[in-house]
Amino acid sequence: MTNSINEPAILNLPSQQLLIEGASCASCVNKIEAALSRVNGVEKAEMNLAQRTVSVDGSATTQSLIDAIRRVGYDAQSLKDKSDDDVLDEKDLADRAYYRRLMRDTFIALGLGVPLMIYGLFIGEMTVSTTPERIAWLVVGILTFVVMATSGRHFYIGGWKSILSHTANMDTLIMLGTGAAWIYSMVVVFVPALLPEMARHVYFEATAMIIGLINLGLALEVKARGRTSEAIKRLIGLQAKTARIVRDDKEIDIAIEDVLVDDLVRIRPGDKIPVDGIVVEGRTAMDESMLTGEPMPIEKSIGDSVATGTLNKTGSILFRATRVGKDTALAQIIYMVKHAQNSKPPIGRLADVIAGYFVPTIMIIAIVSGLIWLNIGPEPTIAFAVVSATTVLIIACPCALGLATPMSVMVGVGKAAEAGVLIRNGEALQTASKITAMVLDKTGTITLGAPKVTDVVLANAKSDEALLQMAASLESVSEHPLALAIVETAEERGVTLAKVENFNAIAGHGIEGVVDGKHLYFGNERLMRAQGIEIDAFLDKAQSLASEAKTPMFMAADGVLAGIIAVADPIKDDSISAIKRLQDNGLRVIMLTGDNRATAAAVAKKVGITEFYAEVLPQDKTDKIVALQMENEIVGMSGDGINDAPALAMANVGFAIGTGTDVAIESADVTLMRGSLHGLADAIAVSKATLRNVKQNLFGAFIYNAAGVPVAAGILYPFFGLLLSPIIAGAAMAFSSLTVVMNANRLRFFDAKNN
Repeated sequence: MTNSINEPAILNLPSQQLLIEGASCASCVNKIEAALSRVNGVEKAEMNLAQRTVSVDGSATTQSLIDAIRRVGYDAQSLKDKSDDDVLDEKDLADRAYYRRLMRDTFIALGLGVPLMIYGLFIGEMTVSTTPERIAWLVVGILTFVVMATSGRHFYIGGWKSILSHTANMDTLIMLGTGAAWIYSMVVVFVPALLPEMARHVYFEATAMIIGLINLGLALEVKARGRTSEAIKRLIGLQAKTARIVRDDKEIDIAIEDVLVDDLVRIRPGDKIPVDGIVVEGRTAMDESMLTGEPMPIEKSIGDSVATGTLNKTGSILFRATRVGKDTALAQIIYMVKHAQNSKPPIGRLADVIAGYFVPTIMIIAIVSGLIWLNIGPEPTIAFAVVSATTVLIIACPCALGLATPMSVMVGVGKAAEAGVLIRNGEALQTASKITAMVLDKTGTITLGAPKVTDVVLANAKSDEALLQMAASLESVSEHPLALAIVETAEERGVTLAKVENFNAIAGHGIEGVVDGKHLYFGNERLMRAQGIEIDAFLDKAQSLASEAKTPMFMAADGVLAGIIAVADPIKDDSISAIKRLQDNGLRVIMLTGDNRATAAAVAKKVGITEFYAEVLPQDKTDKIVALQMENEIVGMSGDGINDAPALAMANVGFAIGTGTDVAIESADVTLMRGSLHGLADAIAVSKATLRNVKQNLFGAFIYNAAGVPVAAGILYPFFGLLLSPIIAGAAMAFSSLTVVMNANRLRFFDAKNN
């Protein structure tokens, strides 16, 4: 019996799925999952931010789940009885609408902020002294309030919710900083006499610019994240839409949803397998690369299993359906990709971590500073108290803190692209620096992914070309899985193929035919023995080739051995050096493959890998990733096939080979466009440099504000008469932002290949 696919165990699917509206970050995910977990009957709630869906296990009613989500500020709709296509379409529509809204908010805010900034820098002073200036700035203040109420509305809602939940995040900083700047500016406009003349400065441009820039960053993040559903779309695209079944001795075409277990399904050459099943009639060669990742078609005969989405290459077969709908192998892979996206641990946002401690501290300092000035400060005490408290809040505004991470990530992603490494998101860029174990698929990742002629060994043939002509001519009319590799090699060497007569395929042995009057046999050792052809002198050579993961095939002409042709999936030219580079960087390198153990061992030995696992299926690869993560390894996974998609999604960072399948590329966080494993080391080097840069930026953004806060609070006034005005606070904010931008641009000079 030929090699066959093991059917995956049926996974427990969630009892309900909901599509979420309004969620945009990891904080949203936590709030939604927490709200659902409190609903009676909910056993488990898990949100997939990439898909904007939440999976819920338990007995809770759909309406109770939707109500719980609405109570925490979001909306939801049930996905019951909706197909994966419908779910993805609705998610895409929601994403596009959210992106358009963010871009609208960006244009509104920057449309006011940019002209104000230009005015303040090059035209006039942003101070209030005369009645016309008060009227003009009142109009600007009203326009700024409109920006806050429209473009910045979600920040203030998020900031208020964070206060109610006794937490602090970037929304809290944005709310306090922009709110304080606007309120202070309106006090200057309405009652300038309450403030010292030096403090009559408005900050409407700071409010508008901060809201606009942060909205722009969110929009770019949504745009970058939007392609994550492409992996699921392409997997769904592998499913056949119809199936030809045999009922009452008649063949009829029906929709895939109507196929039942035990139906007999007819498959012709070129057809996709519509459901899982067992062959009951016929013989064929099946392309199972979407499941196993192996490039060579597998022969199928009675009793062998076939899987959904695999492609029939040659003969016609009849099989009995064993799994349909969501139980098929392809449906399980789709589910595993979704589940892996759910399970991927969120990367801590360093700015939010800092904000969590920084914001409460700033609020306390502002209040204490105001109270001290109000009680023991010089006259006018209320003016000094307001100036001091407001300046403390303004200098803590998150302009530079908000720029710190995205600026470094933007430059780092661009630098990686120069090295042929496309990074899907900033989180992957950060996580790659922490990888401790790198899992490599064999076929198409370490190897080229397509069989090639690797050796031509002459016995009695006159030349390599003469031996190739005999083999390629014979294989040109063959359906053997390795035929194409031999024919392509002959054509590449300029060999002219001859006409074949009396061709015959000998099952399990090889092929025969007449070429240029010579009776040829081409196949394995059993074929040569059966035909009485002497090959003993070349058996050692054949066994040596086999030990190198190559498939040796004997050619005999008129009863005499002409030579041996070996075919294999060759190792890429730079795989050995790339793997050594990873190992030299302290990474644990592991190889996983669906190929047999002997081939896997030969490849692993040649490239210097000591830890490998053979004959693994998609679920096995995912399980191995999870097992490594349970050992506290930060796991990178590199692969190129559809079968690698679940493992790529489950890994802490998934690296897809750019020459591989679209599904693998869309499931991964990083794509290596050159197909070289050196891209892995390049990506990790860029990641480490970027993370260092992010930390430097956060320190720079924080230190200017932190150093200015005590001065803003008035700590130097009793000794030197110095009080930091809001103008200087604004300058400190601008200078810290400039520092962040300049430091991030240092990354442009980083050379990944020499690190």
